[in-house]
Amino acid sequence: MMLGTLGLWALLPATVQVLAPAFTPILNPPLSLPWVAAPPSRRTCVFFEAPGVRGSTKTLGKLLDAGPGPPRGIRCLYSHCCFGIWNLTQDRAQVEMQGCRDSDEPGSLLQRKACRVQGGPEPEPEPEPEPDSGRNWSAELPELPELCFSQVIREGDHTVVWAGQLQGKLVAIKAFPLKAVAQFQAERALYELPGLQHDHIVRFITASRGGPGPLPCGPLLVLELHPKGSLCHYLIQHTSDWESSLRMALSLAQGLAFLHEERWQDGQYKPGIAHRDLSSQNVLIRDDGSCAIGDLGLALVLPGLAQPPTWAPTQPRGPAAIMEAGTQRYMAPELLDKTLDLQDWGTALRRADVYSLALLLWEILSRCADLYPDSSPPPFQLAYEAELGSSPTTCELWTLAVEERRRPHVPSTWSCFATDPGGLRELLEDCWDADPEARLTAACVQQRLAALTHPQEARPFPEGGLRGCPPLCPEDGLSIPLPHHLPLQASAERLPRHCSARP
Repeated sequence: MMLGTLGLWALLPATVQVLAPAFTPILNPPLSLPWVAAPPSRRTCVFFEAPGVRGSTKTLGKLLDAGPGPPRGIRCLYSHCCFGIWNLTQDRAQVEMQGCRDSDEPGSLLQRKACRVQGGPEPEPEPEPEPDSGRNWSAELPELPELCFSQVIREGDHTVVWAGQLQGKLVAIKAFPLKAVAQFQAERALYELPGLQHDHIVRFITASRGGPGPLPCGPLLVLELHPKGSLCHYLIQHTSDWESSLRMALSLAQGLAFLHEERWQDGQYKPGIAHRDLSSQNVLIRDDGSCAIGDLGLALVLPGLAQPPTWAPTQPRGPAAIMEAGTQRYMAPELLDKTLDLQDWGTALRRADVYSLALLLWEILSRCADLYPDSSPPPFQLAYEAELGSSPTTCELWTLAVEERRRPHVPSTWSCFATDPGGLRELLEDCWDADPEARLTAACVQQRLAALTHPQEARPFPEGGLRGCPPLCPEDGLSIPLPHHLPLQASAERLPRHCSARP
């Protein structure tokens, strides 16, 4: 069936908004369910999702028991608003989705892709947010006359990263436009957390205001510069031996495990943090060949067991902020189809990060010459680039990673590597598993990789273990008694053997 025009209606608390190019839907109001009666504080909507529709809104409410067949009722958890999406084909409207909205704010419905397996129109981009003009953001930021801008090293959707100098030392300068002041403030708050210092997290130096030449003055983050560039750039230019590849992989896992960890140390509190935009562009290569995780623009402070101090960054409000993610290529399946567990979103976002980590590990290993004993490593490709090309759409990624459950190709020679036959494939599979609950934690990935550093000293993983990590590798992100940055050449004997292989 050829899809026609998609339309959206939303029933707000007091008004009905209808958005359609040439059709007004004639649908029953979402409250016409005789078998449910919601309390005054909760809205009840019709819940319906047509077969083949990608994504789901069932996590935005509690499904109610109903008779055989659709429609069902859903009691909203985050709003008092209902929505409906239909497909207009040959002057006939077919309902695609109905359910609860994620917020009472107009226009805040999550970017649900109501595209079927056969394909469909891509949604139009959302309008740019308005600048935060209600606060004098520049009053608290000093100007740094000695800060010099040299050259642009990366341009993003809303920011530009420059190489420059501050007091004679090379630095990276992340410049924000005035319309992205809120993004600047959120990222700065994370970098300024007292306990965030780590060898494998890009070091924050200071915040400032200014700009190169005649450009408008805007907020700036001044960060440590790594002249070797991003992981992506490095892998394009270089192949590596096993030791160098493992150094990159282990340091990357260490950095992510540290981010995820909630900890008090020396009177300083560091909450658990989900990165949400791990990609080989956002990981930098240090002078010693290890990795440093950068770009905390989408990072979120996670709920924890400890009571955070009042100065800790605030947590997100509503599922739209939780579901927001970065580079599509590296999004976990549960983010692509909007089925992330919103009831335990802190753990869910950690698991989504581990999926992204797995794709980065695959990229690193794909350029390891020792894993290709009979030939040279192939030219570098991003994860899924061989299958989908350089610019995959959301629907293409959904089909590949969610519906077909395919992952990047692991060559057979990786399973024959002498240090740990089958271990690399098993590690990747345990990190990019389609079931988020089956994935390892970042701390367990760190332990697995550290065991490969000195395989002759490693003991086998316990038989009959869980498909992940037992309680000593907790999934809530609290630390086991490991040092906060493990030496890259640490003996495997010093590491706990609690991360079992898949049975």
